[in-house]
Amino acid sequence: MTIVSVKNGKDADTVRLELSDGSLFSFKPCYLGAVFFDDSRYTPGAEISPGEEDGFRFASSCLRGEKAALRLVSRAEQTGFGLRRKLEKSGYSPSCVSAVLARLRELNIVDDSRYAQLWLQARLAHRAEGPRRLLAALRGRGISRQDAEAALQEVLTPAAEKTLLDTFLRKKRLSGDGGISKITIILKQEGFSPDLIRDYRENN
Repeated sequence: MTIVSVKNGKDADTVRLELSDGSLFSFKPCYLGAVFFDDSRYTPGAEISPGEEDGFRFASSCLRGEKAALRLVSRAEQTGFGLRRKLEKSGYSPSCVSAVLARLRELNIVDDSRYAQLWLQARLAHRAEGPRRLLAALRGRGISRQDAEAALQEVLTPAAEKTLLDTFLRKKRLSGDGGISKITIILKQEGFSPDLIRDYRENN
């Protein structure tokens, strides 16, 4: 198999390549890796091995997967877990999806920490849930425990947690009349900080 032509793709960092069997591939060299191909061999008439042809097919699939991922990201912030599930459901191989996600993370297009913080800010504006439920909800979206806990710590400042506790008590219709000890147990179960719970007990 030989290379017939090599042209720049529609985007500055893409390559369009034609092989002697009529195959056409658009790809980004970053998806080829160093295993298959040396850039200096992107020349018409160069012979390629079956392994290198597979490399072109893989890189071309990655480019399509990247475009699909970018369309999803343009609509809403995405987690790596969510993107992986959607891309694999669309037929992209796990190895292709892993390469695409690595590239998008490198470009800071996909960032689970950023997603977690944005999600928490939106959630806190509309729902009254304790820190433990918020953490569990983030984990359920594929956010790692480390990223979820870091985002919770960043967004749920002492002042924000106090506001959340007040909103939680109001929406759950919990008051001192219901028994401070019982409410304290509920707040502990919801994951509110010990200092905040102590302040609540002392002031009610």
